[in-house]
Amino acid sequence: MLCGRRAVDRNRPSLERNLVDWAKPYLKQTRKIVRVLDIHLKGRMTNITFFHNAIREDDSSASTTSTDDQVEEVARPYVGSSSSVYSVIDKACFGCTRPSTVGQNINTCISSDSAPQIEGGELKSPNLKIFSLRELKAATRSFCPDNILGEGGFGVVYKGWIDQHKLTPTKPGTGLAVAVKIHKQESFLGQEEWLAEIYYLGRYYHSNLVRLIGYCTEDGRLLLVYEFIPRGSLDNHLFKRGKLSWSVRMKVALGAAKGLAFLHSTETNVIHRNFHCSNILLDSNYSVKLSGFGLATDGPTGDESPVSTCVMGTYGYAAPEYVATGHLTAKCDVFSFGVVLLEMLFGRRVLDMNRPSEQHNLVDWAKPYLKQTRKIVLVLDIHLKGQYSLGDAIKIANIALQCTSNEAKHRPKMDEVVKALEELQVSIDETHPK
Repeated sequence: MLCGRRAVDRNRPSLERNLVDWAKPYLKQTRKIVRVLDIHLKGRMTNITFFHNAIREDDSSASTTSTDDQVEEVARPYVGSSSSVYSVIDKACFGCTRPSTVGQNINTCISSDSAPQIEGGELKSPNLKIFSLRELKAATRSFCPDNILGEGGFGVVYKGWIDQHKLTPTKPGTGLAVAVKIHKQESFLGQEEWLAEIYYLGRYYHSNLVRLIGYCTEDGRLLLVYEFIPRGSLDNHLFKRGKLSWSVRMKVALGAAKGLAFLHSTETNVIHRNFHCSNILLDSNYSVKLSGFGLATDGPTGDESPVSTCVMGTYGYAAPEYVATGHLTAKCDVFSFGVVLLEMLFGRRVLDMNRPSEQHNLVDWAKPYLKQTRKIVLVLDIHLKGQYSLGDAIKIANIALQCTSNEAKHRPKMDEVVKALEELQVSIDETHPK
């Protein structure tokens, strides 16, 4: 009744299928309660403190340091406040994406001049354009079904066109092509993911990150406007549209590694947390643009312990220690990268229940082969035959093995992976000159 979900829902992501297991970590922390409450209860609840106290009595391990004032402050969007969704960003929204700064005012959490700010109850970002709904309707021909690029649990993505300089709507086929994502608002978590996209992509720029151009919040809708990436996701190329050559796969691996290395750098210190093939976009030259920042979070700094969070992400790509403990570090992204590398090498999805039982999990099945030099070529994607040298295959297999190590301390850093892949790229260029 509180969350508006069934106890077991197999249509949801694997980590959310069991309501009890998924919801408890949120309910034990005062400031996180509103994240899982049914969005349809907004404005109708008069005593959220009652629910929090009931949960605390049910589990003596829950924190007892929160005050009723804190509960009331965090619950404001559910008790009839007339403020917009942004009025509670500094109280709750960024708690998920920035766990180290839960409860602080968002303006004190962000030091960069380019970071999004809350001004007068509205979200402002000097790097992003605030589109009107009318502009986006014009850019997408009133969200014409023919313009749909994709659809999923997050919502629907439409292709549109805007002027490259003025960022105003233009006729189809002219100006700059954009992808307009309309987020579903089934829960407060959906709003948090939308805000996380703005927070990170509105703050950081890199050639291997997708560019966020702007957003819209009219009529209670949450829309994001990205640059259009013509070749779509790596997932489509590997498993649906056809097969990529060895040289292209290595180019994609290097580009993705550079994107993650940038996020993990000392200056940026961001953990993607949802790195997989569908969030790796390819432009017309097969250059990588990382996307899907809805679950991104700041990483620990200095000697800080790992960030402790509710386990979120995509099953099969999540690092074992994260799934087991909820402790998150940059090495969790490294594991996910290793899984994607294996998918590119074998041309298989990380989880495939249509295969024999011992082959359901790609990581578990592949590792014994990768450890034996003579067996590597027997299991690599058949479409790659004749495109690589044995030496290059062994090198990339070793990188994948290190990245998918069960122990985080044995995984390399992403800048080390970039260096190894750059050396491999030199070998490939020498073997297959352009």
